[in-house]
Amino acid sequence: MDEARVGLIPTYRAVWAPRGERPTAPSRRRYQWRYDWAFVHPLSGETVHYIWTGVDTATMSATLAAFAEEVGAGPHRRIVLVLDGAGWHTSKKVVVPEGIHRVFLPPYSPELQPAERLFPLINEALANKTFDSIEHLERVLADRLAALDGDPLLVSDHTRFHWWPNDIIPETNRIAS
Repeated sequence: MDEARVGLIPTYRAVWAPRGERPTAPSRRRYQWRYDWAFVHPLSGETVHYIWTGVDTATMSATLAAFAEEVGAGPHRRIVLVLDGAGWHTSKKVVVPEGIHRVFLPPYSPELQPAERLFPLINEALANKTFDSIEHLERVLADRLAALDGDPLLVSDHTRFHWWPNDIIPETNRIAS
C-alpha cells in the first residue's frame, strides 16, 4: 500500500517528435491536489484505490477501515500490508482494523515497495495534459484506475518482484511459509 499525489500541475513525459521539431506540452500552474491511496496484491494484480484530498493519520485510519471492510479483513481473513515509513503510516494514532497487519519497509527503500510501481502506470493517463478543474482530473484518474483494475496481468507484471513469495495455499488465500 502506498499513496501518490496527482494535481493540476502537469506531469511531463518524453514524446516522439519529427526530426528538427521541438515537441510542446500545454501548461497551467494551478495548485490543487488529490491523493491516490493504492493497495495492490502483486501476485494477482488486484488493486483497490481510494482518492482523498490529503494525507494524515485520520485519513490513514479511514482508508484502512474502508479497505478492511472491502476485502473482508477480520479474525478469519488476515491481510499483511507492506508500507513505507511515512509519518501517517507509522503514527501511534492510526487505528488499525482487526485482520490488518502492517509491515514497514526499511528507510529510504522505495524500490522494495510494490505499490510504488503502480504510479507510473497511473500517470500515463495524466502525462502531458492539462485539466480544466480538479473534478476533470478526478474523472480521468478514476477512468485510468478502472482500466488498470480490468488488466490485472499488466498490474502484476509491474508490481510482482522476483523475491515476492509465490506459494499461495488455495483454501485460505494465505502465503505458505
